[in-house]
Amino acid sequence: MRAAVIDTVSTETGEGAERRVRLDVEDGIALLTLCRPDKLNGWSWESTRQLGLLADRIRFDPSVRAVLLRAEGRAFCAGIDVTAPGGAITGDSPAERTHNYYEGIRWVHERFAVLARLPQPVIAAVQGYCLGFGFELALMADIRIAADDAVFALPEAGLGVAVDAGGDLRIAREAGAGWAKFLALTGRRIDAATAERLHLVQLVVPPGLLEEASRELAAEIAANAPLAVQGIKRGIDAYADAALPAALDRVAMTAALTLTSEDSREGYRAKAARRPPHFRGA
Repeated sequence: MRAAVIDTVSTETGEGAERRVRLDVEDGIALLTLCRPDKLNGWSWESTRQLGLLADRIRFDPSVRAVLLRAEGRAFCAGIDVTAPGGAITGDSPAERTHNYYEGIRWVHERFAVLARLPQPVIAAVQGYCLGFGFELALMADIRIAADDAVFALPEAGLGVAVDAGGDLRIAREAGAGWAKFLALTGRRIDAATAERLHLVQLVVPPGLLEEASRELAAEIAANAPLAVQGIKRGIDAYADAALPAALDRVAMTAALTLTSEDSREGYRAKAARRPPHFRGA
């Protein structure tokens, strides 16, 4: 890639780059915390890199029996951080730029797979805004608990881009293809109660009880036999994700084409100007 947007060399999570995800291990539970509340935990290439590194560390830690994915502040993750350094991938031609985006999105899928395929079960505790990439991240967890103030949406189509991390596919798996299309094609927001009704969330609690409820669930799972727990997770995932790899590759290509389109430029310009976008299909 012409611009060094994605760091695939460094193994540091706190040096040389702002820490975006923090790892703590307490009583057999790995706490993965999104820790940029001032930015509503907006996501970036660097966030993906740090998450993958920390998930790698968890994988072979015998003291970790369960993982709790949580966030500081009033939002779980409000989507892509458009202010993050080096947000756009470049190339000397439209074809090269599309190719570079394709490989970049495939890299994101691989890093997220490290989290989703951890042997230990992952629980996501969601509060406030859970939009775009944030929603997709929560959907990679095995179980989701939401505060009743949580708001979920996939707004990408309104910006002229694809749902690029497979969140729409995971909604189709959990709630059915119709609901996946309804949410991804409209960008509509749904509340925690609706997400629970659609089986996208397993438990809804008052905001003040989210931390306690999610830790209790993680501790309950962590107290069970690790080989049994991990085997159950693998078996269910093998059934539920049977068609996912091929579909994700299609998603990566669609994302690359839309991220390099004129419509995506128009979508982001319109959002910044707070006006309706004028898409041309180009």
